[in-house]
Amino acid sequence: MRILAPAKVNLYLRVVGKRADGYHLVDSIIVPISLYDEIQIARRKKAQGEVTVTCDDPLVPAGRKNLAYKSASLLLGRREVHDPVHIHIQKRIPVGAGLGGGSSDAAATMLGLNRFLRLGWDKSSMIPMAATLGADVPFFVHGRVVRARGIGDQLKPLSFFPRLWMVILYPGFPVSTRWVYKNLDLKLTKLNKNTSLKVHFQGPEELVPILVNDLEGVTIRRYPQIAFLKERLIQEGALGALMSGSGSSVFGIFAAEKGARRAFRRLREEEGVRAYLVRSLT
Repeated sequence: MRILAPAKVNLYLRVVGKRADGYHLVDSIIVPISLYDEIQIARRKKAQGEVTVTCDDPLVPAGRKNLAYKSASLLLGRREVHDPVHIHIQKRIPVGAGLGGGSSDAAATMLGLNRFLRLGWDKSSMIPMAATLGADVPFFVHGRVVRARGIGDQLKPLSFFPRLWMVILYPGFPVSTRWVYKNLDLKLTKLNKNTSLKVHFQGPEELVPILVNDLEGVTIRRYPQIAFLKERLIQEGALGALMSGSGSSVFGIFAAEKGARRAFRRLREEEGVRAYLVRSLT
């Protein structure tokens, strides 16, 4: 079985608190996009009941350290299933980019195994399990544009959301999410907390005022190239630009496909930068 694992961008990301167990509380609008890893699931022959995971990207750990392995072990353990399965990840989403690649792989593994082995889970039952794996995994199980709250497990679909064309720029280096959150000053993020966020959007222009990311300042202080790439997107016609998640990728929203394609052709020539032309999945 083959299943696609989409990337995401955070159009809006506020960090609104921290629980006693160390998990941060967020308020975010998350959008799946048309940049994918591919997950391949197969039964292993002549093997004991065991999950194995490999990946074609040397930056991604194989075996038990991979989040897809943890996802598979969790799902199969809940049903006491011992079928030997092999999971291979073809990596297209850059690592450490704030695009949710690892979380998406974990969610796609969970969804794929559920279908492949006919385990009978519905999405609402899988979301609490997904939340134990990471903040973005419940979103990827859900698979639609949402406003996410709590630790990422409280999901509210956005019914009115426009189709978006975006250009994503990856500067060629990863950023540690753990490091970013460790260096975040929560006192500063609460100064601009917006509890009356508009959640009905008719067109891309209406999204520009909500392009906020509380993590951006932390990451840019250490990696100023991210601010430069944001400016390049604006110079090439983006209505607005923002860092996604904890970085390092930035994205620009465009009014129409034509403008996004024109910007993509120019920006993919930037030295040391990987550019992606994507649309939202709504």
